[in-house]
Amino acid sequence: MITSKSTQATALNHPVVVVKLGGSMLGELADSFIESMKEFMQSKHLIFVHGGGPEINRMLKKLKVQSQFHNGQRKTTRDVLEVVEMVLAGKMNKWLTSRLQQNQIDAVGVSGCDGKLIQASYLDREHLGYVGKVESVNHEFLQALLQRSYVPVVAPLGQTKDGQTLNINADLCAAAIAEMMGAEQLVFVTDVPGILKDKKLIEEADEQFIQKLIDDGVIYGGMIPKVTSSLAVLSDRLKEVVIVNGKDSVFRDGALTGTKIVKKKVVV
Repeated sequence: MITSKSTQATALNHPVVVVKLGGSMLGELADSFIESMKEFMQSKHLIFVHGGGPEINRMLKKLKVQSQFHNGQRKTTRDVLEVVEMVLAGKMNKWLTSRLQQNQIDAVGVSGCDGKLIQASYLDREHLGYVGKVESVNHEFLQALLQRSYVPVVAPLGQTKDGQTLNINADLCAAAIAEMMGAEQLVFVTDVPGILKDKKLIEEADEQFIQKLIDDGVIYGGMIPKVTSSLAVLSDRLKEVVIVNGKDSVFRDGALTGTKIVKKKVVV
């Protein structure tokens, strides 16, 4: 259970938006996408959360680290965790921070272990090893950066109360940060314009419609945890999650372009 939001970031002069970038997208981010984020920042405070799955896989293979799996999910052993930390908190975090800085965005790269940003607990220690779930977020740390016009870039790692680092799913980490920061929007950056059906963009979808799309096989694979975590984090304050394309500009006419996931019922 994530800690209460009773002391949310209320002193900020703009609403907060959390932007989650998948590891497979980091190398494909278009300059036009980053430029659209700069335009978006004129009226929003942004927090970036990134993954790094493909690079982790590559490094595990390169270092010949053996992997164990449970129900198709890799167990994070101590050896795997060492590589995960190296890739997420090191290479990918600093690469993205540098890329944003090259485009005149004052980015600050941190991991969830810095400043006790992400307090976590074991998800399933026996079967998944050092994989965590978010228990609380140090919103004051993020708020302090935002108040000084810095853009946090967060690697999805967390620590237990006794200081053990845990590997956290980046989608769930972004959703937890969005909830704890009282964010106005959570944005998932993918390699498609949003949810597509018959090659046409679905501009808005609610829980009932999302479930139908999953049942029909329109939503599948890695998109399923994105939409399910999106629905779980929606609240009276966080009214929508937007799935956008990182290969193009996504801010037009004062709004993001993509698929909006909302709580309210959509007529289809």
